[in-house]
Amino acid sequence: MKKTFAMRLQELIKKSGYTQKQVAELIGVTEAAFSRYMNSERIPKAEILANIATCLQTTSQYLLTGKDPYSDFAEIKGFVARSAENITEEQRKDLIELLTSINERLEGE
Repeated sequence: MKKTFAMRLQELIKKSGYTQKQVAELIGVTEAAFSRYMNSERIPKAEILANIATCLQTTSQYLLTGKDPYSDFAEIKGFVARSAENITEEQRKDLIELLTSINERLEGE
């Protein structure tokens, strides 16, 4: 069975630990409007879609098509670049630490 936008949205919300109400508040829509996205009654406008993707740490492309946003280096690099202004100093340090540890592990193989 092909996953729909609503199914992908529900899956990502579950993984995020947020409630539907929390996501609605974070993206700036009413709980009723967000419920319509969750129930396949509506697809959000581009700006709201982008807010949902940012909130759930994915891409609009994944929400709409199911294409894995992390399967291609260029896409990963673009995602990080677009998100750079929204991450904290601690998150940047965590990302650098992660990449450093991966590099060290790969060099040791």
